[in-house]
Amino acid sequence: MESILLLVSLILFIVYVGLIVYYRQGWLSLPLFEKTVVFLKPTTRITIIIPARNEAANIGNCLQSICNQTYPADLFEVIVVDDHSTDETVSIIHSFSQNNIRCILLKDYVTDPINSYKKKAIEIAISKSTGDLIVTTDADCYMGKDWLTNIAGFYETYSPDFIAAPVAIQCSLSFIEIFQALDFMTLQGITGAAVHKKLHSMCNGANLAYSKKVFEEVGGFKGIDNIASGDDMLLMHKIYDVNPTKVMFLKSADAIVYTEPAKTLKDFINQRIRWASKADKYDDKTILPVLIAVYFFNVCMLLIPIVAIFNNINCSFLTFNFSLLTFWLYLLLLKTLVELFFLYPVAQFFNKQSLLWLFPVMQPFHIVYTIIAGWLGKFGTYKWKERKVK
Repeated sequence: MESILLLVSLILFIVYVGLIVYYRQGWLSLPLFEKTVVFLKPTTRITIIIPARNEAANIGNCLQSICNQTYPADLFEVIVVDDHSTDETVSIIHSFSQNNIRCILLKDYVTDPINSYKKKAIEIAISKSTGDLIVTTDADCYMGKDWLTNIAGFYETYSPDFIAAPVAIQCSLSFIEIFQALDFMTLQGITGAAVHKKLHSMCNGANLAYSKKVFEEVGGFKGIDNIASGDDMLLMHKIYDVNPTKVMFLKSADAIVYTEPAKTLKDFINQRIRWASKADKYDDKTILPVLIAVYFFNVCMLLIPIVAIFNNINCSFLTFNFSLLTFWLYLLLLKTLVELFFLYPVAQFFNKQSLLWLFPVMQPFHIVYTIIAGWLGKFGTYKWKERKVK
C-alpha cells in the first residue's frame, strides 16, 4: 500500500512540476500590451453587460468606476440586467443619470424557473445591445480609468474574437482573504499562460470581451444554457473550437478588474464548488486531464501523512514512520518552491509580492480545500445568489 502510494505520488508530482514550469514559461512569454500602442482615436462601439442580483452594496461603486473611464462615453453603453433583486439595486442603478447607462429587469423576460439566470441575463442584454464588442463584468467589481481603452486598443490592434483579461482580488489582512487572493492570482497566471500557449482555454467572467458577431455565429449559449454557471469558460470553448488563434489574453495592468473576496469560509468554499462543477462540462480535451492529475496529486498529498500516522498508531503509540513522513515533507517543500517559482512573476504583474510570504503557510489548507471543492463540485450542491443549484 505504502509503496504504491509513494510511486503514484512521485509520478503525479513529476507531471505537476512539468505543468507548473510550462505555465511559468507561458506567462513570461506572454507579451505585455503597453499603453504606448493604445490608439489615440478609438472607433469600436462597446456594450458593457453587468448581471446583478441583490448588489446594492456594490453596484454603485462598479458603475462609478465605469463612468470614470477615459474611453469616450459616446462609444460605449452599460446594460445592467437586474436578476429579481429584493434590495435597492435597481434604484441605485436609476440614480445614475448618464444617458449610456440603462437597466433591464430579467423578470420582464423570465417568468418560469430556469437553471442559468446569468446566461439568460447576458443573452437578453446582447439582444438589446448596440455595441460591436461585448464586455462583461460583475456587479461587485471595479476597474481603473483606462480599462476600456486598453480592451478596445487590444481589440483594434489584434482583432481577436474573444479576449480574456486579468482579474485580481483586493484583500484585507485576514487569513481567508489573503488565501483567496493568492489562490486566485495563481489561477490568473495559469489562465494567461494557457491561453497564450493554446494549451487550454480559461477565463473569468468578471473581465471578458468578445465580438457580438462571433457570439451569434456560435449560437450564443445554446447547448450550454442548462448549466447554471459557465457563461465565461463554456462560451470561450465554443469560440475557441471555431478559431483558437482568435482567442487571446490581454496582459495589461491597466486592464485589471478588481473584485471583492468572499467574506466567510462558507461563501468561499461555495464559490469554488460552483467553479469546480463545470469541470466535466468542458469540451476542451486538454483541461480535464490536467484537472484530474492536479486533483489526485492533492489527494496523494493528503493521504501520505494519514497513512503514515495510521500505520504507526497500529504499531506503537506516538511512534512515527519517519521515512514516509519525511518523503511527504520533502514533497510538500518541493511543491511549495515550484509553485513560488511560477507565482513570483505573476505576483509582480499584479503588484502583490508582499503576499507571498504567507504562501508556504497556506499549503496544507490549499490541499484540503482543493479536494473538498473538487469532490463537492462533482457530487454536491451549492448556492448561487441565494438559489440552490446541483
